[in-house]
Amino acid sequence: MSNPKPEPGWGALLSGANAVRSLALAGGVALHAINVYIATTILPSVVTDIGGLDYYAWNTTLFVAASILGSALSSKLLLHAGPRNAYAISAVAFAIGTAICGFAPSMPVMLAGRFVQGFGGGFLLSLSYAMIRLVFAEALWSRAMALVSGMWGVATLVGPAIGGVFAEFGVWRAAFWSLVPLAVLFGVLAATVLPRQMGDRDGAAALPLSQLVLLIAAVLVVSIGSVSANISRNFAGAAGALTLTLLLIAVERRATDRLLPDGAFQLSATLGSLYAVMSLLAVTVTSSEVFVPLFLQVLHAQSPLAAGYLAALMAAGWTVGSITSSSLGSKGVSRAVLVSPVLGVTGMSMLAVLMPVQTGGDWLVLALICVALFSIGFGVGLAWPHLLTRVLQVAPRDQQALASASITTVQLFATALGAALAGMIANLAGLAEPGGTAGTANAARWLFAAFAICPLLCLWIIARRSPMRPARQTQPAE
Repeated sequence: MSNPKPEPGWGALLSGANAVRSLALAGGVALHAINVYIATTILPSVVTDIGGLDYYAWNTTLFVAASILGSALSSKLLLHAGPRNAYAISAVAFAIGTAICGFAPSMPVMLAGRFVQGFGGGFLLSLSYAMIRLVFAEALWSRAMALVSGMWGVATLVGPAIGGVFAEFGVWRAAFWSLVPLAVLFGVLAATVLPRQMGDRDGAAALPLSQLVLLIAAVLVVSIGSVSANISRNFAGAAGALTLTLLLIAVERRATDRLLPDGAFQLSATLGSLYAVMSLLAVTVTSSEVFVPLFLQVLHAQSPLAAGYLAALMAAGWTVGSITSSSLGSKGVSRAVLVSPVLGVTGMSMLAVLMPVQTGGDWLVLALICVALFSIGFGVGLAWPHLLTRVLQVAPRDQQALASASITTVQLFATALGAALAGMIANLAGLAEPGGTAGTANAARWLFAAFAICPLLCLWIIARRSPMRPARQTQPAE
């Protein structure tokens, strides 16, 4: 018997025609991700210039809601327009929304631009993952997933720098304008190197309108409730989002037209356990990222720029973890997925103890905080490419396009809910009232301690359900 053929390495992904395809797909994710951090950085300058402080939070709320909508609709766009045209249309939509933001004379116009931008960005995110299975051999899927996922780490380093420089010089609009030609460039590149038609025609079901409405409504409700300083509104928002999510699950299980593949809401199914682990890991990262820059400035005497880049260590860890684990064999993958939540629990526990300690920038405390941030991101990065690849492997064969789109839908939904719940816990712990250093310290303590539960739940699911078993299985219809 001949020796088994060795797995192709990074060279196969980053050379020849694959290199150009990788650039196109990674570039779409990078555009969306860099824009997220640019907007966060320049938003204070935006409201100072055009007003609309009362609608500050809606910049994020509408953007995420539109991204979820674009992500959910991406499989339909891919099916009807084909890979090449679908990606080009998404890039044009993103460019139009970005241009509207750059020229916005008022906050209502800015919000309209953010919605269009998020819609196009959601398409780009989901299509980038979906096209991995269409343009690369299966042996390259995990590396391609690592490359695409790693763009978030790059964006966290680049986005604040771009936004900060333009805001510092008083030309925040130019931060948006700088992304328009890049979007057009990647659209043209995609139109050149991606295939015109799909190799299969799965996923032709009608639009799951009811589920989409419930999904977006849940995000909006919890987001509205979480930004209020009123405790009763926080709880009302969380309760409303939970109710809408349960209703979504009930509707999805009975629906003919699906938003997610069969088995997505069954924890006993491999696909359901994968989505649960992905969601919990996304919530772990989001809950930390939202407030880390603020905590570092208030409690550890760091400048906004320094705090932003210290917080970026989490994204850097995610990128390093993704690349490190991309070449692991099946046994190594199982260990990496198990180690991931262990690092998450350790990092969140360290932050719960260290972050509330008020220092004048003590280097030892800051160094340990940096280790904790990097560890959380590194842990998620170890597991993330393999969880995503496994979703594509175990999804029903006639729902592959739906499974590809669902990766981003689930991630964005978990991210939105995680950010909103983090805001609720921080407010309840005293971030706004009494506020100050004492309130901020208490908020940091409770926030990290509460969300340490998420990686613990991941450990339980992995131990009980073994979602990374090598056996290739197709989930039965519900």
